Amino acid sequence: MTDDRAALRGLLASGAPVTWVFAGDSITHGLIHTRGARNYVDHLHELIRGDAGRVQDAVINTAITGWRADLILGDFDRRVAHWRPDVVTLMIGTNDCTTEWLDPVIEVSAFADSIAEFVRRVRAGGAVPVLQTPPTVDLLHAPDRARIGEFAQAIRDVAARDGAVVVDQFAAFAEFSAGTGPGNDGMPWGLLDDAFHPSAAGHALLALEWAEVVGVGGDSGSPVLADLAARVAVARHPPWPPA
Repeated sequence: MTDDRAALRGLLASGAPVTWVFAGDSITHGLIHTRGARNYVDHLHELIRGDAGRVQDAVINTAITGWRADLILGDFDRRVAHWRPDVVTLMIGTNDCTTEWLDPVIEVSAFADSIAEFVRRVRAGGAVPVLQTPPTVDLLHAPDRARIGEFAQAIRDVAARDGAVVVDQFAAFAEFSAGTGPGNDGMPWGLLDDAFHPSAAGHALLALEWAEVVGVGGDSGSPVLADLAARVAVARHPPWPPA
């Protein structure tokens, strides 16, 4: 089985410049819902090329609002291969899982096949894939995304079977609201700008989870990581009801 974690460690330890590509949908695209703040890829750019001192690295965001796994595969050259990446991160699934806006709907098995094909193509190009599950969804206001948990599990299953690195953002968001007080009803309001787009604080948590799993900046006493952790801590006690 491919050992992507060892490959990541080797890249980071080598001192050679690394090209990081982030692909996905509107969450990675990171517009509007941060209300002018940085999105998680922007935070990771500062972490990688600033705090971690990797000034020769390149951090490239090719995500497009509304996209799905099958669309990314159909435009793989522009979204991924064109940049000759060393590491490719994919967060996808929030649009793929809808039961209202697609005809026909995408079955979980077909989505899993797309994720596995993405991993195969990234590796064939000599890069390391890093998969991310999508964050949780406020199903009361987005009932068409009720299958989001199944799609997150499909990503975990592909990662486990194929030995890929996975950042479980779905689990991080699901766990976030525990103990935040009455009224939150298990929903991480402090991390969301609407039913399924993370807010600025949500992007802070996305960046923290990615950095911890991938292993960037954790030993540097990073001001970026400290700031992100503070933002997430404040978000644990949002005003109620959410604005």
